[in-house]
Amino acid sequence: MASAALKVAVTGLSRCSRLSLLRTHSTTANLGQGVPGSLWKLGRLNHIAIAVPDMEKATALYRDVLGATVSDMVPLPEHGVYTVFVELGNTKLELLHPLGEKSPIAGFLQKNKSGGMHHICIEVDNISAAIADLKAKSIRTLSAEPRIGAHGKPVMFLHPKDCDGVLVELEEA
Repeated sequence: MASAALKVAVTGLSRCSRLSLLRTHSTTANLGQGVPGSLWKLGRLNHIAIAVPDMEKATALYRDVLGATVSDMVPLPEHGVYTVFVELGNTKLELLHPLGEKSPIAGFLQKNKSGGMHHICIEVDNISAAIADLKAKSIRTLSAEPRIGAHGKPVMFLHPKDCDGVLVELEEA
């Protein structure tokens, strides 16, 4: 009975939302056969990324006005961005500014002149298993293979059209 109600409740949600809800409320089928549940687990929120048109101004806001600890600006040419991390205690903000002509942040800032939230990053314990599982569930990724992200760990971006309009970055913990 609860399973039928859950199916009705999730009908209007996006694929990402439905998968999260179903993973939370589902149990492993045929428990007697010892079939494992998921081979990966979703972890903590690693950071929220904000595209900024003026990196110096944004860094000064968080450091000088709000009193946060901020990192040095680091270029990541393979991703087409400069990054600054703002430490918040329980998570981080990642300030993003375009680097190079093909920067994905340049396009974002053309549409959003003042900047804004670009993506969220959630840790996973096994990125390869997560990607395989999500692709099997028709969640699209923005690249064929994981790349090394700003923290030196493998990352993969999930298509925002499959995740309630939010660009989701998975990072191996």
